[in-house]
Amino acid sequence: MSEQNRAFTFLEKYLMGPMGKVASFRFVRAVMAAGMASIPFTIVGSMFLVLNVLPQTLTFLQGFFDNTFFRISDLYMLANKATMGILALYFNLVIGYEYTKIYAEEEGINVNPLNGALLSMFAFFMTIPQLVSGDGKFSLVHKIDDATNIIFGWEMGDSGVSRLGSSGIFTAIIVSVIAVQLYRMCVKRNWIIKMPEAVPEGVSRSFTALIPAFLVAFVILIINGIFVALGTDIFKVVAIPFSFVTHIASSWLGLMVIYFLIHALWIVGIHGANIIGAFLTPITLANLEANINGANIPFAGEFQNSFVIMGGSGSTLGLCIFIAFLARSQQLRILGKASLAPGIFNINEPILFGLPIVYNPYLAIPFFLAPMATATIGYFAIKLHIVAPLIAQVPWPTPIGIGAFIGTGGDIMAVVVSLICGVVAFLIYLPFIRIYDKKLVEQEKGGESVL
Repeated sequence: MSEQNRAFTFLEKYLMGPMGKVASFRFVRAVMAAGMASIPFTIVGSMFLVLNVLPQTLTFLQGFFDNTFFRISDLYMLANKATMGILALYFNLVIGYEYTKIYAEEEGINVNPLNGALLSMFAFFMTIPQLVSGDGKFSLVHKIDDATNIIFGWEMGDSGVSRLGSSGIFTAIIVSVIAVQLYRMCVKRNWIIKMPEAVPEGVSRSFTALIPAFLVAFVILIINGIFVALGTDIFKVVAIPFSFVTHIASSWLGLMVIYFLIHALWIVGIHGANIIGAFLTPITLANLEANINGANIPFAGEFQNSFVIMGGSGSTLGLCIFIAFLARSQQLRILGKASLAPGIFNINEPILFGLPIVYNPYLAIPFFLAPMATATIGYFAIKLHIVAPLIAQVPWPTPIGIGAFIGTGGDIMAVVVSLICGVVAFLIYLPFIRIYDKKLVEQEKGGESVL
């Protein structure tokens, strides 16, 4: 037990502490807020995409869809283009708003979140058009052929302006941070135009943002101009490190590290999914759009809740069912039955803190191993084309099998693999929960405390 206590102490010192500090960074909190804010819209947009691709899996529906839904698909797919097609804009606006709001609340400076959002959008749109330099001048790219469709700098794709989609998320994040910091600097140094108190708030706010807007324009144009003169631009420069990170995070080894970190934080009482998720949401959404365009990336959309953590972090649904109906310990049976309904919808805090799993040496090993095993199964099922890749965002509380079916656009094999993942996770827990159950029975009979 002393070795297990040392392990928990090690995780608290070297993982919980540093990750807790990272999660408290203002920038990270703003990115997390942007990810959360975008989810409802991506879910709505994804549902229309699922409707559009359903006959590809359920082929018997093709004739019916040709004569009904597909006649108006250009109309209802606008909901998809206005969500997945402009993901970068969602992130840009929300980060600008939330980042400014955090500074206003925590530093007490008179910055307006709406100004922060608009300045961020202003900065972002200056980076979208593609330029080239030559003969001593800058020119907007204008190229239309079979492979490229760039009209006066604006590259167009199936969903609209290409750089407004997932490919622009990381640039949108970077320029929003720059814009807010410049706005904050102007206000702190009093580089603003102050209006009399009698002036309406809307008018006063617009003049307050005037000098910051000039500064944002100047800085972004200088940065982008330098890059264009060097034969690139902000988008291409930002894509280099972030594409590397995305590639690593989307690999099998990357997934193992991700799910180890998530559950290492949980085991010492920190909501690992929230902390790590702040960094993962832009990646999974970008991968989701790539899958829509024909890629085969496993780590996309709600891969986590479809194949990895059915029942909640640790993939505890099978464990919850077992203790509800087959445990011999009275307290486990009561806890299991109380936790079963939320567990079906991937909510398992009652199990994590009531069983408990947090700080519990008897269940720590399966809590790590189960999600890593299910992630492996889900990853290779998609990688080997046994299951179609995820192309639609589904609500994270969607029950086991259903989320995988909808997310893959109606692939029946996704349901099968999801259920297999749930069974494998339970089998990993089984020997450990039996030992723990036995200890609790002895405790209920008057034995020593289990933990």
